[in-house]
Amino acid sequence: MHRWSPLNDRQQALLGRLDAGEELSGQDPSDRRSAYALRDRGLLVVRRSCGVLSAEVTESGKFYLKHGHHPDHPGHTAEGRQTTMPASESQSRPTGVERQNEQGAAAPTRGTGKGAKKTAKGVAAYGERPIPVARRAKATQLIEQLVAERQVIIHAPDEAQVVEWRRIIDFAKRHGLVPSGKRIEKFRMFNRTRDLQISLLDGPHPNSGRQTPEGAPQVPVPVHLRSPHPVVAALRDDGGRLVMPAELRRRALRVFQGLAAEAVRQGHRVEERPVPDRYRSRGYSYNGRYMPPSYSRREGELDLVVDGFTYTVTIKQESPQAADPERSEKLMLELGYSRSARRRQWADRKRWTLEDVLGAVLQEVESRAVEDAQRKVDEERAKEERKARWQEAMAAAKQRAVQDQLARALSEQAAQWREVAALREYCEALERRIVEAEGSEKPEAVSAREWLTWARSHVESIDPLVRLPAMPTPHEPKPEDLKPYLTGWSPHGPESH
Repeated sequence: MHRWSPLNDRQQALLGRLDAGEELSGQDPSDRRSAYALRDRGLLVVRRSCGVLSAEVTESGKFYLKHGHHPDHPGHTAEGRQTTMPASESQSRPTGVERQNEQGAAAPTRGTGKGAKKTAKGVAAYGERPIPVARRAKATQLIEQLVAERQVIIHAPDEAQVVEWRRIIDFAKRHGLVPSGKRIEKFRMFNRTRDLQISLLDGPHPNSGRQTPEGAPQVPVPVHLRSPHPVVAALRDDGGRLVMPAELRRRALRVFQGLAAEAVRQGHRVEERPVPDRYRSRGYSYNGRYMPPSYSRREGELDLVVDGFTYTVTIKQESPQAADPERSEKLMLELGYSRSARRRQWADRKRWTLEDVLGAVLQEVESRAVEDAQRKVDEERAKEERKARWQEAMAAAKQRAVQDQLARALSEQAAQWREVAALREYCEALERRIVEAEGSEKPEAVSAREWLTWARSHVESIDPLVRLPAMPTPHEPKPEDLKPYLTGWSPHGPESH
């Protein structure tokens, strides 16, 4: 199916409704699938914000509704260009017939063969051909969706779709459609359907040629490793780390020595990064001989401590399994992940080597230390603010818990008072009945009189108003008692969840 293939009845009806002002979020799921099909043809721009879908009919969509075909249709290309061309431009540019007449008038001696036919027809510029026009529309739509959602996932793409999306992304990069200061990255996800994820990230790509080390101070790197830093010496003597060709290993150690020496000169600390236990094999015994745990790692690591913050620097081969010797001999430095979008990789390139970027690496470490120090201050301030709000919430919760205790005590006294009133009314009714029974000399009257005496004594004992009730003394609320009053806070502390 081509981009300019005719729409079915459902798609054309949906395009008309959306152009009339209907919302996409209120449509059926089948209509939403049709909307994405219209989007892939450049007739709609679909956006998702806060879980709500919205759609906007593009100029190509309005053209389709008016003329009944896609503006990129090969059989209607001239009509589409003439219709969508601005008025000023259409007036200033000659039509195809006028160009043909001008060419014929300017060159009347060219003849009437195949050459004349080709000259009369002309050749469209690259930007006006159907494929580049369609690819620009797709690339523009992709950038708009990435700016709005930061990520686009293509579900279960086949190889042809993956190739087409790669071409669209390359088109966007070549023609400057990517926003300034951003970059596009794509990769196949490792789920069951192998979805294609396209993301819009901050900053240029780590391998981009724009990230030159210009302006960074040069760090001297020794030619020979004669008096290495203790951390570099320990790394040199450990045969289980930096497992790579001998010449490349010596170069990696010299790079680390230059970095460590410059860090110490600037007042920072350099510490050894021990190999985690998960990389070590278990020791075993064989023929009565104990074999200690061992490991084999391609990379080497050291820690730079700047203002109390530790950053791990890793050096390794960029492509250790490459068959090309030139690629396998390239080294790479990694500076771990940052909590902000900062650069973390440097590698040998045509324009520089690792020896040239050590100053930039140290600058990045110092910049991260400044950011982390400010972040620590902000986190401490936020922690104090949370603690103050938690204390206010706890005080209010205790007050409400005490008020509820007093209210319950009052309700209990009122209920008891109503019970006493009912019992007294019953005693009066019982006494009238006893008087009636005594007049008829019934034998049950004596026992009833005894029961009435006890009942009145009991009523007097439980009457809450016999003596003035004192102010109740509420008990100290327990943490679990305060939960209903804390509105999301934990009674065990501001950092508890």
